[in-house]
Amino acid sequence: MSDKVLHVTDKSFDLEVLKSDTPVLVDFWATWCAPCRAIAPIVEEMAETYSGKLKVAKMNVDDNPATPGRYGVRGIPTLILFKKGEVVDQVVGAVPKSQVQGLIAKVVS
Repeated sequence: MSDKVLHVTDKSFDLEVLKSDTPVLVDFWATWCAPCRAIAPIVEEMAETYSGKLKVAKMNVDDNPATPGRYGVRGIPTLILFKKGEVVDQVVGAVPKSQVQGLIAKVVS
């Protein structure tokens, strides 16, 4: 796993994501989820590609149930893009890399 991907918890979410000066892409996932494993390399690549312009975080929904509930995460993987503490957009499922890049393009030029 890339050292550029931050692991957030229910406890650290507000500080690391909502109070971040940089836009944040959060990957809500679980260890047992095959589509989550399928999209993980794309998420890690985005962390490398947009380093310094975008924070990329992962949250295990089994270990941290409060935050996914707060944002209505019903299926995983769910990628939610935050800017200045607000949800900009989200995608659900193992989507192609181009769709993840399109999501990121909304906050990173």
